[in-house]
Amino acid sequence: MIEKGLLLVSLLPAMAAAWIGLALLLGWSRGESAERRTAFLASLASGLSLLLLLGIDLQVALHGGTPYPLPGIPWMESVGYRVMIQFTVDRLSLSMATLAALLGWLTIRFSVNYLHREVGFHRFFALLSLFVAALLHFLLAGNAVMAFIGWEMMGVTSYLLIGYALERSQASQSATRVMVTNRVGDAGFTVAILLAFAWLGGSEWPVLAQAWSLLNSWQLGILSAGFLLAALVKSAQLPFAAWIGRALEGPTPSSAIFYGSLMVHAGVYLLLRLQEMLRHSPFLLTLLVILGGLTALYGVLLGLVQTDVKNGLIAATQTQVGLMFLACGLGWFDWVAWHMAAHAAWRAYQWLSAPSYMHNMVGPTSPTWQGLHRFPSLYAAALARFWLDPLTDQLLVRPTHSLAKDLQSLDDRFINPLLGNAPLERQILSHGGRVEQSSVSGIGLPGRILQQVAEWAQWVEDRILSVGGEGMVQTVGNLGRHLARIDQLFSEPRYLVLMIILTFVAIL
Repeated sequence: MIEKGLLLVSLLPAMAAAWIGLALLLGWSRGESAERRTAFLASLASGLSLLLLLGIDLQVALHGGTPYPLPGIPWMESVGYRVMIQFTVDRLSLSMATLAALLGWLTIRFSVNYLHREVGFHRFFALLSLFVAALLHFLLAGNAVMAFIGWEMMGVTSYLLIGYALERSQASQSATRVMVTNRVGDAGFTVAILLAFAWLGGSEWPVLAQAWSLLNSWQLGILSAGFLLAALVKSAQLPFAAWIGRALEGPTPSSAIFYGSLMVHAGVYLLLRLQEMLRHSPFLLTLLVILGGLTALYGVLLGLVQTDVKNGLIAATQTQVGLMFLACGLGWFDWVAWHMAAHAAWRAYQWLSAPSYMHNMVGPTSPTWQGLHRFPSLYAAALARFWLDPLTDQLLVRPTHSLAKDLQSLDDRFINPLLGNAPLERQILSHGGRVEQSSVSGIGLPGRILQQVAEWAQWVEDRILSVGGEGMVQTVGNLGRHLARIDQLFSEPRYLVLMIILTFVAIL
């Protein structure tokens, strides 16, 4: 019974998202008149998920509060490897999933009035419901593959909600930058899953927890580093801290639940789930302390120079999440779990209250950056976010572009001539006001054969199958005139005698 309940926990918001999206696509939900139905469906799905989780919490508590053994359902199996659809029911997963369902439901209820009469009202609620489903799936997943599915779904909904304002080019640019940056972490997650299957035979959390006793030190370090990279990027830790500032292009409710309270903690949750691996990787624990401490300092300095509420809150969020990473490096995993839950709840309240802050302010306020007036260089660096974006361009983007150009040059100079391929070159020629395309120049014997076939096909199309049937009519007319001329020649006596003689010669 509990397995079906856990399956419905993430399935209900996903079904609501699918229905809202389908209704929007078919034109059933358009304009203000359909807002009430869309909001009711999204609220009902998230509310039922919350109630299901509360019931499961009660059942597990009556069971003694110990991890509830749940059998998995086979999903994929190949050459000895198996991926199961299974859930994890313990204090960490249930507490965070219940909190996430509660905050998701509250955010949906808050958004009903906040986004009233917005052009993208229905699109927003479809994506927000999909995010709630993805987050609950990630938190309750019983293995790394299932968690990665929720992880990716969160990334997709994040991308779509950052670019919510379709008419703003800056929103789409920021969404793309965030998406590309997060792909770095996804690559680490993917490599770690593949290594887990290759070295451990599976990716279930209990199997990963025992990895320290089954692998040597360098295997354990590489496996843990893949997951750690994913956690650092997802939670916007240095050196990947800059993307989260671009993510604020989306509506405030989505910023609240994504980057203020829930998704920003996904990396922390992943570290807590893999704490047994990390405890036996001293180098990675040290790295967590360094990067977490630097990110916390980065967030403090960044917060001192912000002049708007959302950027100030995101700097404070990065500071606290950096402290969580630092505490994980020190081995204080239980303390981190409490810190994560409390911080998520508090930040959700702050973010959802942000639109009303200006109305509640009384009297003038002094700028927070006054304490940095003695350090102008530090102030300038904080104002420029320590130039992380330009540094990323110099270290990653431009070298990637250069590598792509070198590979393209290698293809054009060596690979393509060897295989007989040619770049597609179109020469536009004007003849009597009509635009035609010249044939493609082939390289090598296969290229020349294909070129000749293409020229024949082009000749047939131009003279026989041209648009409007003009080529066909002209060809048939010419053929008819030639046949009439031949018939006329055969009717003359000299040609008739010649044909009789040729016939006898052929028979003999």
